[in-house]
Amino acid sequence: MGAPGATAYGAKADVLRLKLWSLGARRGLLMAACVALAGTARAQTAMVNPDPFAPQAETNPFNPPRFEKKPPAPRAQSDQPTTFVPPPSGAGATGFDATNARKKTRSKKKTDSAAQPLVAPSAVPASAGTQQASPPVSPYQVPPPPLQGDENAAFAQAAPGAPPVEPVEPIAKPKKHKKSVEDDPYAPLGIRAGTFDFFPAVEASAGYNTNPGQLQNAKGAAVYSVAPELKAQSDWSRHELKADLRGSYNWYSPDQTPSLNRPYFDGKVTGRVDVMHATRIDLDSHLLVSTDNPNSPNLQAGLAKLPIYTDFGGAIGLGQKFNRFDLSVKGEAERIVYQNSLLTDGTTVSNGDRNYDQYGGRLRGGYEMLPGMMPFVEFETDKRVHDLNTDFFGFQRDSTGVTGKAGTTFEMSKLLTGEIALGYTRRVYQDPRLQDVAGLIGDASLVWTATALTTVKLTGSSTVGEVTVPGASGALYRDVGLQVDHAFRRWLVGTVKVGFGFDDYVGLSREDKRFSVAGGLTYKFDRSWQVKGEVRQDWLRSNLSGNDYNATTMLLTLRWQK
Repeated sequence: MGAPGATAYGAKADVLRLKLWSLGARRGLLMAACVALAGTARAQTAMVNPDPFAPQAETNPFNPPRFEKKPPAPRAQSDQPTTFVPPPSGAGATGFDATNARKKTRSKKKTDSAAQPLVAPSAVPASAGTQQASPPVSPYQVPPPPLQGDENAAFAQAAPGAPPVEPVEPIAKPKKHKKSVEDDPYAPLGIRAGTFDFFPAVEASAGYNTNPGQLQNAKGAAVYSVAPELKAQSDWSRHELKADLRGSYNWYSPDQTPSLNRPYFDGKVTGRVDVMHATRIDLDSHLLVSTDNPNSPNLQAGLAKLPIYTDFGGAIGLGQKFNRFDLSVKGEAERIVYQNSLLTDGTTVSNGDRNYDQYGGRLRGGYEMLPGMMPFVEFETDKRVHDLNTDFFGFQRDSTGVTGKAGTTFEMSKLLTGEIALGYTRRVYQDPRLQDVAGLIGDASLVWTATALTTVKLTGSSTVGEVTVPGASGALYRDVGLQVDHAFRRWLVGTVKVGFGFDDYVGLSREDKRFSVAGGLTYKFDRSWQVKGEVRQDWLRSNLSGNDYNATTMLLTLRWQK
């Protein structure tokens, strides 16, 4: 057993040796670590993997080994680093998305590729959880040249290192509208007065007629004519008012019988009042001033001049549309008055037995089967009441007429406009000695624009006229005409007319057939002045002898219009 002091001294020495050993061990470990790190850093650049297919390890020893990421390709627009957003957990190109983020649905409509802005892939901002990283782009790849006129050209050609340029939305450029080609550069412009457009015109003609009296023994004469006209059209957002006024006066050379001189006027004024969206009021009025033809059986013998008659009247109606069905009802009133006949001996003969009033009504229904085509059915009835109960020969000429017809209207892009109808009419007279007038009738007013330079017009009418011959009840007049206009140039227009008429004098056993052919050429100086030359040939063939005639008319016309 040793001494106590020696024991305490030995314990202290052991503790001191332990502390010194611990300090030396720490210094050694520190120096060994520094040497190891330096050696590893020097060997990093010269190290070659023994397995060529093994991935290259990262240099950070505190992270587990993983594949080395390639450096990002240089950006063409900016030197800013590209932000990489990893895909959501469990997501792939197609598969499960654990983020539960709302996804944008692609539009099924195909868009025009030319209208899409030119945007670089790296410049599109990434939305978290919905967009993957852009594929790497080779630094040596040259971007394609921008489209000419593209607003994003500056964005596509931005130099490296320049600040990022925001893509510009494409601005829709206004389309260049082609200049509208005027339908007729020589058409009148009219005169504007308030809310109306007026189109005045006047024609002055001079020529020669080989048979102005329409007789078998023809005797020609020079003919002159003045024909004014006026058209008016309202320009209102609602309602409508139109007027068409035409007149003329024909006279012959002084050596001819003055009875052949005759006036003519045909005026029509129509209106429409829009009461409601589908309800309207139709208004019509007319005025006709004319004479009978020189060879008419209604004329007395020995006339000094042709008697003038006046036909005027009007109508008012109510129209209603029920979707595609149009229904209208109209009431009409008309008055016909003849002036006294002046004979060659200076006396006058009354025509009071020819004056009468006519009242009637019309019902019409149409259905728009196709756009621009409306078939219709029309029923009309009227009554004629003469001023005298009996005429100068003792016949009661009051009558009642019934007419029914069916047809269709056309309005197909201004290529075919108007209407055509066929039907049947019957007129019953108060005097039982007078035979009923009945037969097929047809009406037409069609304009067909065959080409930009050719227009075809078809007209037709059927009327029942009064007759003064004893025993004859009336006359059924039917007329049809065809006119073709062709513009060889805008300022040179050729015209061909063909006409046919059939007059059936019921009770007189007389039937007249009328034929006409005409050709003309119009030269247009400008919008206001025109000159026209026309040649016309007329024939009449009757089943009664002494009524046939031929006539040729040649006219040169100067027209002014505004």
